[in-house]
Amino acid sequence: MTATDFIVARDDFETCQTIATTLPEIDTLPQDALLVKVDRFALTANNITYAVLGDALKYWQLFPAPAGFGNIPVWGFGDVIASKHPNVPVGERLFGYFPMATHLVIEAADVSKRGLRDGAAHRQGVAPVYNAYARVSGDPAYAGKQGDYQALLRPLFMLSFLVDDFLTENDDFGARRVLLSSASSKTAFGLGHLLHTRGRKVIGLTSAGNTGFATSLGCYDEIVTYDRVTSLPSETPVAFIDMAGNSALRTELHRHFRDQMKCSVRVGLTHRATEPDEGELPGAKPRWFSAPDTIRKRAKEWGPGGIEQRFGPAWSGFAPMLERCLSVVESRGPEAVQRVYLDTLKGRIPPEQGHMLSLLG
Repeated sequence: MTATDFIVARDDFETCQTIATTLPEIDTLPQDALLVKVDRFALTANNITYAVLGDALKYWQLFPAPAGFGNIPVWGFGDVIASKHPNVPVGERLFGYFPMATHLVIEAADVSKRGLRDGAAHRQGVAPVYNAYARVSGDPAYAGKQGDYQALLRPLFMLSFLVDDFLTENDDFGARRVLLSSASSKTAFGLGHLLHTRGRKVIGLTSAGNTGFATSLGCYDEIVTYDRVTSLPSETPVAFIDMAGNSALRTELHRHFRDQMKCSVRVGLTHRATEPDEGELPGAKPRWFSAPDTIRKRAKEWGPGGIEQRFGPAWSGFAPMLERCLSVVESRGPEAVQRVYLDTLKGRIPPEQGHMLSLLG
């Protein structure tokens, strides 16, 4: 039995291909292992960030690939087609972190009614959320279009939620406005929604071509194109949440606001235009936001289930806007996956589209 994997060159993301891999025979699988057919997965600009940070954050080690190549992790759904675990039946549907592939072997551990964990040795050393799978068979929240929204946006909105929690805990660092770059990106408008909900003034920074979409979201008090960022009043204290990862933009904003730049947090790399050494900038020193560190901190402070208890209502308040601002596009087969991947890599996906893919024909 063979599987199909979509892999990319780790030193040149435009070099990509599909390869055939041999699946192990069922009787040779490790004890408690599951063979899962990957049914469908979401692909967004955030997955490109996973690739950019593949070495630094160990994303490449999750799903092994031939030397020099990597398999980019994606969020999606899989169905158990063979099981050696007594409490996980064939036909079980799982939601979680998958490779861009048709199949995955999971070494099931910590199995409960709600989920399980992949205990494979090579997958350890990353944040626990990346090895967790929800058991979603028959759950309407993970079926149909609602399921697509979960795959496309739930992991990104969790990031939005954690950044908002970080800002809230620090009283927004005294900022009176919050600037979000790449305002049309899914993580940005999720954060914009949360900030807007708690009454913060939110400025969305975007390209001219995405101004209409960003405006339509209704979560930004003002939309400013990148070529006009210095028109913003420089005497107002601001926090900058950087989804774009563009060194030139970050430098321009810091030099414009100087000491009024109270917080500068790097979250995403949608533009992938960061210089390795930017030098010192006026105002708050730019820092990377670590979602895994924040999750560990809050899990300790809030106790078991505390994050989900708070995240659930936030997601419920955010989900209704997806019906009006996001169109789900489904594509199947290796050629379609490669096309959408390259369009995503090169920034050619319209912001109002969310792409669900499958390597299965």
